Formats: sequence, C-alpha cells, structure tokens
Amino acid sequence: MSNTVVLDVDGTLVDTNYHHTVAWLRAFRGVDVTVPAWRVHRAIGMGGDRLVAAVAGDKVERDHGDAVRAAWERHFDEMLDEIQPLEGAHRLVRAATDLGLAVVLASSGKRKHVEHYLKLIDPGDVASTSSDDVEDSKPAPDLIKVALREVKSTRAVVVGDSVWDCEAAVHAGLPSIGLLTGGFGEEELVDSGASAVYSDLDSLRAELADLPFAELAEPEA
Repeated sequence: MSNTVVLDVDGTLVDTNYHHTVAWLRAFRGVDVTVPAWRVHRAIGMGGDRLVAAVAGDKVERDHGDAVRAAWERHFDEMLDEIQPLEGAHRLVRAATDLGLAVVLASSGKRKHVEHYLKLIDPGDVASTSSDDVEDSKPAPDLIKVALREVKSTRAVVVGDSVWDCEAAVHAGLPSIGLLTGGFGEEELVDSGASAVYSDLDSLRAELADLPFAELAEPEA
C-alpha cells in the first residue's frame, strides 16, 4: 500500500485565505454583523458550516447562518479569477507522485472551487475531495478519511496551512506537516499537532521522502 500525502488546498496550494477573509467580512456586513478581520482569518480552514458560529456566535448562526454562507459564496466567486497557485504547488504534487507517493487533495471548500484550483495547479491525475463529500468539515477528520478511501489507503501524512488541518489530522490519528503559506504561525501549528513546519512548498518538496507517514486510527465505535 502506497504512502499517501493528504494535501489541503486553500492556503496550502492556492493563495486564497485572505480572499476568503474578505468574502466572509462582506457576507457578515450584509446582515449588519461586524466582526474583526483577524477573527475571520483565524477561522479560515474550518468549514463554512462551522465558521459563522465560531466567528460571530450561535445567535448569528441561528438567525443568519445560511444567508451569510450564500453571500460568502457569491462574494468569493466574484474574486475567483484573482486566485493564483502558491509558488511550488505544481512542483510539489508532481514530485510526490514521481516518488511513488499517492496524493489526494482534501479541501473544506466547495467542489466547484476545487475544480477551478485543479486547473490552476495542473497536478496531474490525483484524487480530490471537498466539503460536498462530507457532513462534518475540518477540524473533524471526515474529509481526511474520505480522501484516503478515494485512494484506498490507510497510511498517510496530512499537509496543511491551518490549525484546523492539524487538528483534523490529530482526530484521525495521523501526523501532520504545517506550512506558513496561509498566515498561521509556526508555534500554533506545532501546538495543534504539526510535527514539522515549512515556510514554503519548495522547502517541503525537498524533504518529501522523509515525511512521517503513519496508519489511520481506527474509527471510533
């Protein structure tokens, strides 16, 4: 069974975290809710099903959650043509497959956005999952488990830019690698479970063969 690299997408392979932050801010303001930008950025990487309550509280979720998510999607779609891959994204994925590693992209984003990113990254023939494939998004481990089923693997390492990626890996019983590409700090990524943190994708690419692969934990009873 091949070792598998489970790669986050937003903030890890494509430079979207601050676009997402702006889109969410505009969505909240559309229902007359003002939240600080830093708090929104801190929540990027968790799924939209969780973000509204995490950022603005349960009452805003109850009263406006679906409206805010719909507005976020509309505002983000308006910026989609501005999105660019992060430097080294294509090289990282191709290097991993050249080493014989299985690669699967596991995104908390929507399927239509992931499909757009795939065109930008040109990763070759790799599997991918999105929030459309699970009921519970990061930091729950569901996306990781679905991603591994896609490639029929149970031995993996998770790579991501946010604390939510690292926490999802912990819940799955897997090691994680952090990247500084999404604006989260090294110390907080380590505190959330990352066994190592890299400043950019090319630095990670140079050490792909030495990543700490491990077996997926058994599902909870």
